[in-house]
This record gives sequence, C-alpha cells and structure tokens, in this order.
Amino acid sequence: MPSFSKDDIPQDWCKLLGDYFDSPAWGKLENNIQAVLNSDFESVRPEPQNFFKALALTPVDSVKVVIIGQDPYHSPGLAQGLAFSIPASIPINSREFPSSLRNISKALALEGFGPLPHGDLHDWANQGALLLNTALSVRLGQAGSHTNLGWKTFIDHLISKLALKKPSLVWLLWGGHAQSKKDLIEPGEDQLILQSSHPSGLGVYKTDRPFLEPGTARSCMHFTKTNHWLQAHGLEPIQWVRSSEKTPIKNSQDDLFS
Repeated sequence: MPSFSKDDIPQDWCKLLGDYFDSPAWGKLENNIQAVLNSDFESVRPEPQNFFKALALTPVDSVKVVIIGQDPYHSPGLAQGLAFSIPASIPINSREFPSSLRNISKALALEGFGPLPHGDLHDWANQGALLLNTALSVRLGQAGSHTNLGWKTFIDHLISKLALKKPSLVWLLWGGHAQSKKDLIEPGEDQLILQSSHPSGLGVYKTDRPFLEPGTARSCMHFTKTNHWLQAHGLEPIQWVRSSEKTPIKNSQDDLFS
C-alpha cells in the first residue's frame, strides 16, 4: 500500500516550505491523501510516486519559469506529474492528445520555434521550467476530484515562498485559475507575470488577452517574451522545441513584457 509523507518531497523544496509541515494544513493534506490511497490507490493519477515529479525534476535553484496548471489529467494514460505534459507515445493527431497541448504547439509554431514533436514536456522541466499543477492528484475520470483535499494550501505556500526566494522568475498564468495566484507572486522581487486565456478548447480565444488570436494568426508570444526576459537577466533561454532551427519572431522592446 503506497504511503504519503513529507519524505516524498525533495529536500530543497522541504527547506523552502519550512514550518509549513508543522501546520494543521499539512496534517489535513497528509491525512486526506493517505486515506484516498488506503481506500482506492489504483484509481489515483498520477501514480503516487509521481505526485512530486515537478519538484524532483526542477530543483529550487534551477527554477527560471513557472507554468501553472490546474489538476492532473483524469483520463487514463495521460498524467505524469507535470502540468500539461503527457507521454511522448500518444500521437499528436489522436483524440487522446489534449487540446491545451495542441494549442501550445500552435503558439510555439507561430512564434517561430516550430510545433511540438510530442506532448512530453520533461525537457522543459529539466531546463528550469517548473510545471506545477495546483492539485497534484486526481481520481480517474473525475476532474477536480482531489481539489478539496488540501492541495491548495500546499501549493499556495510553495508559490509564495518561491516568489520571495527567487528574483526575476517568469510566471505563465493561463486562465482564471492560474491568475488567481497572482497576489501570491507579486510580493517577490522583479517577477515577470504573463497572463492570457487558458490554452484548452475554445477558451484559448477568450478574454481580452487570448492565448491565440481568432484565426490563429498570432499567439500571446509568451514563449518568446520568456526567453527575452531570461536572456536580459543573464540566463539561458528555454529550448521549447529542440528539433527546430527556426528563430523566434522579434517583437518591439516596448511590447515585449506587456
């Protein structure tokens, strides 16, 4: 039977979270998740050993970019423990390939990076992009089913502590749920916060800051803006699509960080 404890979390992230683990909020999360695992762990996604994969692949010291998702994919065979990421074996043209990733791929192509070769984003995580869902578990077939188990306080505390510890991070907040974390980020020093509609489904075109403009003639340029920010701060840009030899579309400096 899988267990759930503080020991599952990488030590650098435990240190960042500090006395959170002495709080009633952590006790609630620990008890709730363990109860779920005790009753029906086979229906939990991702698998328990992958709950904290995003933290394991992107240590605190290496974080440059934070992409905030909601909860893991609840369809079989998708959730990996990284926001938006799915196994590379899932064909891009298949029905299983999520619309959010499809639209992310369109945005990357519009920005000159080329489309995603697959939906596995482990390489982003290894380059310093923290792919953080705001709930780290879900029940198969039931979106949002673990939202109220206590993940919110854990993730909110992590976001707040990370923004205060690390200056000059880039935060990609796609959709209202991710944007609700903005107040936690703003107290940090020199944080670049980029906001747009969520990349999934028809919501990609909604709001006055669409992820893709109608007709998909232009993207929100978040990937290009991120790399310009990183380079301006002496950091290596993210290779969003390693197989592409195209250069990013150049924006005017005035428009770059809007």
